[in-house]
Amino acid sequence: MAASLSVEARGAIAYSPGMFTVAALYRFTPVAEPAALRGPLAEVCAAVGVTGTLLLAPEGLNGTIAGSAGGVAAVLSHLRALPGCADLAPRFSETATPPFGKMRVRLKREIVTMGQPGLDPATVGRKVAPGDWNAVIADPDTVVIDTRNAYEVAIGSFRGAVDPGTETFGAFPGWWAANRDAHAGKRVAMFCTGGIRCEKATAFLRADGVADVVHLDGGILNYLDTVPEAESLWRGGCFVFDDRVSVGHGLRTGEHVLCHACRRPLSPAETEHPDYEAGVSCQRCVDTFDAGDKARFRERMRQVALARARGGRHLGG
Repeated sequence: MAASLSVEARGAIAYSPGMFTVAALYRFTPVAEPAALRGPLAEVCAAVGVTGTLLLAPEGLNGTIAGSAGGVAAVLSHLRALPGCADLAPRFSETATPPFGKMRVRLKREIVTMGQPGLDPATVGRKVAPGDWNAVIADPDTVVIDTRNAYEVAIGSFRGAVDPGTETFGAFPGWWAANRDAHAGKRVAMFCTGGIRCEKATAFLRADGVADVVHLDGGILNYLDTVPEAESLWRGGCFVFDDRVSVGHGLRTGEHVLCHACRRPLSPAETEHPDYEAGVSCQRCVDTFDAGDKARFRERMRQVALARARGGRHLGG
């Protein structure tokens, strides 16, 4: 199987005024023939004007989609008809602007890449509801681990959580191997954006012999949507993989923007740095790209501006 195949729309996409429903979803379930599901799923998404990314793999499905409430409901109905997906429970939010420019349905080896052949994602640790999470992570005999990438952790996390400093989820097993002894004898509580990475990480730790391992049900998004801000132990923003860039309590769109050169989130203060040029560079990557790269980035931004002026959206933006 190819590592990644995509079905996507071409050209500019025009949107009608109104709110867009965003659904983040995943399900670990055996999929015998992912390739057979790809075409029909892409057709449903195209028919109802839904955009985003959906991944199909032998271990299940994963993705985030956006569109009208009716369009998203139609895609979810199609997904729930798949084996093992009847009780699929996405996390919903809304945004006034379209968070995706096109629809991709991709075939992958894993729906979230950890690089651990033979790992059974069904052998996961216990889920902890958002309302019970504060008590779990306040326990001094619990080590709390953020399983996201370093650039995500940098803009927000739970107070006192361990940051592995990883650049990819595939680096997590190596980090754990180097640090497991420091956490021996403690309960391990893990969390991530929507639940998929921390759920798979619990299966990895259980396979490694950790008996007491739990994860935040529905991830940070569920917590921010459920726990009142006054009671929250979350600090900062939560990075999301769409044009909103970050969300906060109540899943309100945050203030971060994306550096389209290095794909890192930037705070409002970071966009004031002299090295920041929208779509071209930021202080983290200004020396990474040469003059030719930056010329291409500037042309891309010019095309984005032209598409917006026409009332559409440039898919490279």
